[in-house]
Amino acid sequence: MSSPRPRRSALAAGLLALATAGATLALSPAAAEAAVLPNNFKSVGYMPSWSGDVNAIQYGKLTHINYAFVLPTSSGGLNPVENPGKLSQLVSLGHANNVKVSIAIGGWNDGNDSAFEALAANSGTRTTFVNNVVNFVNQYNLDGVDMDWEYPDPGTSATNYSLLMSQLGSALHSRGKLLTAAVVSEGYYVQGVPTAVFGSVDWLNIMAYDGGSPHANYDWSINAVNGWKARGLPAGKAVLGVPFYSRPGYYTYSALVGMDPANANRDCTTVGGVQQCYNGVPTVKRKTQWALANAGGMMNWELSQDRNDGTSLVSAIYDTVMGGGTPPPSGRTGQITGIAGKCVDVASASTANGTAIQLWTCNGTTAQRWTVGGDGTLRALGKCADVASGGTANGTKVQLWDCNGSGAQVWQAQSNGTLRNPQSNKCLDATDNSSADGTRLQIWDCFGGANQRWVLP
Repeated sequence: MSSPRPRRSALAAGLLALATAGATLALSPAAAEAAVLPNNFKSVGYMPSWSGDVNAIQYGKLTHINYAFVLPTSSGGLNPVENPGKLSQLVSLGHANNVKVSIAIGGWNDGNDSAFEALAANSGTRTTFVNNVVNFVNQYNLDGVDMDWEYPDPGTSATNYSLLMSQLGSALHSRGKLLTAAVVSEGYYVQGVPTAVFGSVDWLNIMAYDGGSPHANYDWSINAVNGWKARGLPAGKAVLGVPFYSRPGYYTYSALVGMDPANANRDCTTVGGVQQCYNGVPTVKRKTQWALANAGGMMNWELSQDRNDGTSLVSAIYDTVMGGGTPPPSGRTGQITGIAGKCVDVASASTANGTAIQLWTCNGTTAQRWTVGGDGTLRALGKCADVASGGTANGTKVQLWDCNGSGAQVWQAQSNGTLRNPQSNKCLDATDNSSADGTRLQIWDCFGGANQRWVLP
């Protein structure tokens, strides 16, 4: 087997790269349900056909895996899949662990997308391709398809891509299967994906790497996703891709940490006199926290480049989603203070269900005495801080309610001082950034402003 082949684009920054020779594609009467993360958050990993051990994958920390790649033919066929036994084993292990497995079709392929261009150009070959893909999915008991045409050009090519994705989406969705696509992060080829495609896919895997200086830095990556959202892509369909390798060279994250364990907490290091930049644990966690509030998930290229120890980037994503970071100091009792030093307060010290939780000048009363529970609850007057009706919408009010063990009453302290409710993936927020006495507390998209930072007892 050849050495790892990085996903890259010669013409646009931020690509997932690689093509492989070969490839082939499911419908099971009872396809496995994906692992469930809060608010249907996705953690997607690519597994190359040419590298990596499927037995080493941390299945319990992923929701979806894409097997890369199978190549199309210009007549609408599919080349033989590379390492079909590996694909079958991946499907078996994935399903046994409630992880969905898709086939990734395409890849960088040295920039040669001529087969895609040809097959998408007329209805006959589009139909042939869709039928062959469905048969492949059935053959390998897959859960879906990740289209990785790198890249349709704006214009006629984009129109043909949209027609192909519409037909493929209909065929897959009618069979209970997924259709996703890997897309460029920024630049000319963004317009090669018409906005009509957004309705055909379950989500887009945005390849926010191979660009930015330093490589795949936080601001550049977030701007890439926001660029797609500005075109109309729903936040829930925007999945932020992160690299498990460096640029300008192609050193895997695993190898970099092997050189120096401290590299796990850096984004750049020097190898052979050349600075190599990547995403270490802190940046991956920070991107994940942003995605929790503003996107639909995280994607990585690729799983064989991760580590299976305490520095794992897959674990960094999972731990952040599940509330990793600074845990609430359980059992501590006292005031919770926020913007302008005001205290979290139960209105009129009432114990009635539905009583408003608000900001008020600190006064030392029992209405401002909170206990942080080991279960993530915030308790006052014998009751819990509760998101009204278990809501997930911005502006949903926070109230006092009987403690009931529901997700509406769980609060997770984050390293930036916010308190996140994992059920809604939103943060405790003082309405309108106000510090006036009586300001209601609510949930809102996490952004870490002064009205979302809290000091616990």
